Amino acid sequence: MQIDTTRGYFAIGAERISKAMNLGNLVRSANAFGASFVFLIDAQYDRKTAKSDTSNAEVAVPVYDVPSPADLQLPRGCQLVGVELVPDAVDLPSFRHPLQAAYVFGPERGSLSPALLGRCDHVVRIPTRFCINLAVAGAVVMYDRMVCLGRFAERPVRVGGPNSRRYELS
Repeated sequence: MQIDTTRGYFAIGAERISKAMNLGNLVRSANAFGASFVFLIDAQYDRKTAKSDTSNAEVAVPVYDVPSPADLQLPRGCQLVGVELVPDAVDLPSFRHPLQAAYVFGPERGSLSPALLGRCDHVVRIPTRFCINLAVAGAVVMYDRMVCLGRFAERPVRVGGPNSRRYELS
């Protein structure tokens, strides 16, 4: 399957992440889903320390280090989308993704900083009962974007895929 690159672009960012393996998994997922770039706000990433980016994403996807939310510069027209469990956030299944978007995730045991939340054009939440792992949350958001904006057939009304058939074991 190919992602329709004519449908905009997206970036993945993280603020104050402290667990190298979680960050490595997020960067790896960003590479797998076709992110245009990754940005890290006050978060240190080293692929060797992370030990979880087996795709060597930094070769394919630019990774920008940003000292603070005030220093974050996004391309013209790019909308910043915070992913956070806050009461007024839009549930992800009800959110229309911007064509040019940068999604940002907060630290494992905390939230996006007030300074960064104040810069967000949109804030969404994954409707779970409690907080999920950073890399899992990133993959859920990227998958939702791909399904909503990608070049895929509509889901069928009946169970299965558009060309579903039963497979017999021989």
